[in-house]
Amino acid sequence: MIKITTDSTCDLPYHLLEQYDVSVIPLGIVKGDRLYQDGINIHTEDIAAHVDAGGDITTTNAVNIADYEDLFRTMTARYDAVIHLNLGMGFSSCYQNAKLAAEEVPEVYVVDSANLTVGHGILVLAAAEAAAAGKTVSEILAMLEDMVSRVETSFVLDRLDYMKKGGRCSSVTALGANLLKLHPCVEVIDGKMSVTKKYRGSMEKVLAEYVRDRLAGRTDIDTKRVFLVDTCRTPGLVDVARKALLADGRFEEIVESQAGCTIFCHCGPDTLGLVYLRKK
Repeated sequence: MIKITTDSTCDLPYHLLEQYDVSVIPLGIVKGDRLYQDGINIHTEDIAAHVDAGGDITTTNAVNIADYEDLFRTMTARYDAVIHLNLGMGFSSCYQNAKLAAEEVPEVYVVDSANLTVGHGILVLAAAEAAAAGKTVSEILAMLEDMVSRVETSFVLDRLDYMKKGGRCSSVTALGANLLKLHPCVEVIDGKMSVTKKYRGSMEKVLAEYVRDRLAGRTDIDTKRVFLVDTCRTPGLVDVARKALLADGRFEEIVESQAGCTIFCHCGPDTLGLVYLRKK
């Protein structure tokens, strides 16, 4: 049997992780002078309360080599092989650490998702489905290699103060965006984040426009499944995006998921994104 493992940044809903017996190793979250484990002893509401009270932005820590090695040794004692899917190497050293750990443990295969949140998770789910269907290691790795470049991940931010506190944008940029009610659309391209568009207005208006923009006139989208991932605290925002997806009507399945602490640290509340595959 093949075991699928992954980082907490995959942001897949718990019921899917449980259904396919996917083991998740948490990234570290640093709040104040204490190290927490993503989704274990710290959650997004804890980070939001800390920042709202004037606290410094929380930061993230990659999983270390020793923890990966412990995970891999535990799983290879019970399974024929382990395939571990990492948060993209452009965002963290998790992939490099997992690769070094895998050198010490036979039959462990590490895959760079080149993505984040459910852009990473969509690959985890595909690997887990393939493993459950009895595919071999080589078949699953070939499938993932084909899929990585076809994952389309984008999201819209409501506010930039988390990005500013984390050093990912300037104070002037954040202030200007807030004054003008600008909401950047960020897309993962070639393993890196890029701002591809800026929306203006209320988040309700922006999210409806964003979903339409991502899908309008597209004939290259694999319509089997779309992920709707968010950090929304404002009531109704997810409903707006869901309604726009349902109005489009092309997707066989809409999977909704909440982004975890690692993503929340950088994006803050009321961020929402879409993830799907492009056709071959």
